[in-house]
Amino acid sequence: MTIAVTGATGHLGRLVVDALIARGAAPGDIVATARDTTKAAGLAALGVQVREADYDRPETLAAAFAGVDRLLLISGNAIGQRVSQHTAVVEAAKAAGVGFLAYTSILRADTSPIGLAPEHLATEQVVAASGIPFALLRNGWYIENYAASFGPAVEHGALLGSAGDGRIAAATRADFAEAAAVVLLRGEPGVHELAGDQPFTMAELAAEVARQTGAPVAYQDLPADDYRAALVTAGLPGQFADLFADTDVKIRDGHLDDSTGTLSRLIGRSTTPLAEAVATALKG
Repeated sequence: MTIAVTGATGHLGRLVVDALIARGAAPGDIVATARDTTKAAGLAALGVQVREADYDRPETLAAAFAGVDRLLLISGNAIGQRVSQHTAVVEAAKAAGVGFLAYTSILRADTSPIGLAPEHLATEQVVAASGIPFALLRNGWYIENYAASFGPAVEHGALLGSAGDGRIAAATRADFAEAAAVVLLRGEPGVHELAGDQPFTMAELAAEVARQTGAPVAYQDLPADDYRAALVTAGLPGQFADLFADTDVKIRDGHLDDSTGTLSRLIGRSTTPLAEAVATALKG
């Protein structure tokens, strides 16, 4: 059985490959696809098959998926272009005879008001219409999304946001990657709402950063427009600043909270504790 992982040189994709191997998949039975295969030398050294697959160049996808039994489509990061990109992947997978497709979506994509959700939901619909047996990995927020803010928070004594007292059931990329590996190895269709076991508020996150660094870090809640402006000032492109500010408002309203425990049941262990995730992020 051959399993392919798209975007395998990215943060999540590489972790999925590692999790597949850790759970018993033979490296030679794994296809790691990448837009730039020169970045996949480490994967090739493990014995993994490396193939070119560029979402924006559909002509690369047929060869990438040849002989693949199960495929993980990791969502691209080109916001506004992802539906067409993902559609190209799904169509190529169908043409190649892929027998099972998993897609990394967002928590409760079918009801979420978060600005990132519509592209994910549209992709889910493309996947469902393809006729390929599928699984939806509706990932919650990654704890690593906050890692870049820890340094400035320590420097200035404030972790900024607009999330109020909203709780965030975040998990690490490694937790989500392991779930993807489990689903790929099982090959069972289904919809999985995935989130961390230990929801936290931004104030609790700031307190954990303060505890581990010894710095007086506190959470500073801002109006969404002010938070967006702070993100732009920090160098984040406007489109991403809009999305982060929007997401924080939705966090305040509870849309990234979860208490189902689906992720931990799927991977057979508790999700990574907040303290451990923060420690890893602080080490860089």
